[in-house]
Amino acid sequence: MAKISGLGAQIQVADAVPTVRDISNDVTDWTLATPVNLQDTTGNDKLAHERLALLRDMTVSLKGIFNSAAGLSHIVFSTVTTSAVARSTAIAPTSNHSTPLLTCNVLYSTYNVNRGADGALTWQADGSLADGAVPTWA
Repeated sequence: MAKISGLGAQIQVADAVPTVRDISNDVTDWTLATPVNLQDTTGNDKLAHERLALLRDMTVSLKGIFNSAAGLSHIVFSTVTTSAVARSTAIAPTSNHSTPLLTCNVLYSTYNVNRGADGALTWQADGSLADGAVPTWA
């Protein structure tokens, strides 16, 4: 596969109903992490570390421009504090929205709205893997 940019990425997140919404146009930047917990199993007879892979995880941080139009980012995340439900989340980091694609259920724990000194109204939503299913790239 050739090196490519993240231009044209697609971000879809379900609202509390749950209806999947394409909020790509509201998202300005995002961070996705898929860490694996490791257990150090190094014995006294070793000169380097030995480790076992344990539980997998996924965290996501989405940032964007405030948009209260029907079915867009504010409507999706405004219920995070009152409706703590797992939300289907799909992230396609390139303009080819089918591959690569990471789809998983995320429990969003924060929805912060910020008004900057310059007048910009932005938001950030942070979430973590919700259901124990290992997140995989398609």
